Amino acid sequence: MSTNEYIRGVKTLGWNPFNGKLLQRNYYEHIIRNEKSYQTIADYIVNNPAKWEDDKFYMK
Repeated sequence: MSTNEYIRGVKTLGWNPFNGKLLQRNYYEHIIRNEKSYQTIADYIVNNPAKWEDDKFYMK
């Protein structure tokens, strides 16, 4: 739905068009089914930013 709203905004509200892709490739949703899965995802969210500077694609 957000893509549709964006397109509507470009056409009717004068928003600047985006000349790239709007969707992230290889993105998938994950349903959290148990506490272990929740904890793994929560730990990733909390700890991942500390690793950004080690990423070869990291831009300051």
